[in-house]
Amino acid sequence: MGSTHAEAYRVIENAELVAVADLVPERAQAIASRTGATIRSAAEIIKDPSIDVIDVCVPTPLHRDFVVAAAEAGKHVFCEKPLARTLEEAEEMLEACKKAGVKLGVGHVVRFFPEYIDAYDRVHRGEIGEVATVRTTRGGFPLPTAWKDWYANYEWSGGLVLDMIIHDFDYLRWLLGPVERVFAKSTFGRDFNRLEYALVTLKFKSGAIAHVEGSWVNSGGFHTRFEIAGTKGLMDYDSRKANPINLTVNTTGGMPGVPVPTRPWVESPYTTEIKNFIDALQGKEGKIVDGNEGYESLRIALAALESIETGKAVSL
Repeated sequence: MGSTHAEAYRVIENAELVAVADLVPERAQAIASRTGATIRSAAEIIKDPSIDVIDVCVPTPLHRDFVVAAAEAGKHVFCEKPLARTLEEAEEMLEACKKAGVKLGVGHVVRFFPEYIDAYDRVHRGEIGEVATVRTTRGGFPLPTAWKDWYANYEWSGGLVLDMIIHDFDYLRWLLGPVERVFAKSTFGRDFNRLEYALVTLKFKSGAIAHVEGSWVNSGGFHTRFEIAGTKGLMDYDSRKANPINLTVNTTGGMPGVPVPTRPWVESPYTTEIKNFIDALQGKEGKIVDGNEGYESLRIALAALESIETGKAVSL
C-alpha cells in the first residue's frame, strides 16, 4: 500500500514526494528510483521541517506511534486504514492531532471508487426509495503475505473483519448513517489462520439492515459485490462482471502485498483520495475521511470482533 500511495503522490500536481522510509531497503529503493524521493529513516523524515505531510503505511499496531510522532512534529497525517488496532490507540491519535492542530486523513478508499460513489448518489437521489437491506461481499483467495506475515496474526491485524471489511463498514455508515447494533460470526478460532470467513449483520438507526460478507477462502481472485434494496427498486454491482475477462485458477501459496482493485480507464481511487486530502490542506475543495470518521468505522469493526468472540449482539 505504501507503493500505491507513493505512486499517487508522484502524479498529483500539487504535491511532491520527497522522502521514503522502509525496513526493506530494496522496497525503499524501488520507490525512490521511480519517484525521485530520497531514502531516509522514519525519524529523519518526521523531524524534517520542510515536510508538510507524513503518510503512514505500516502494519496496523504501529499506526499510533507514527501518527502521534508526526502530529507532535506539526505534520498533517494521512494514515492507511484501519485507524488503529484499539479504540484507546485511536483516541490517542485523535487527541495528538487535535492538540497539534493538524489534519488526520484515513485511507477508507472505497468512498472514492466510481461504482460506490454512483451508488451513493443514486440512493441519495431517491432512485430506489428508502433503503431496507444491503448485502456486500469483499475478498477472494489467497490471504496476502507481508512483513512477519502480520495479516495472519489476529492480535496484530484483527483478521479480515478489522483489516478488510472495515471498508464496507465505513462505506455503509457513509451511505446509511449511524449503526445501532452489530452481530457477527466467523471462522476465527476454528480454522487455519490463513483461511478466514466472516458474516456481519449491521442494524442501522434508520432501520436498514446490512449483511457484510468477507472471505479469504473464495477462489477466483479478489472481488467485491453489493446489492442495495429499497422501497422502489434494487441496485447491484459485481466487480467480476465489470471486467471483460474472468480467470479462475487454483493457488497454494500466499500472495505478496495487498490486492489493489484497478480500473485502467479511470484515475486510481487511491490517487483520488490522496489528491482530495492534499487539496483540503491547501484550502481547495477536497473530500477527506477524517480521523473521527475513521474512529467510528473502527468502533463497528471492533464491535463485530466482540460479537464473534461472545456470540452476542453488540450495541453501539
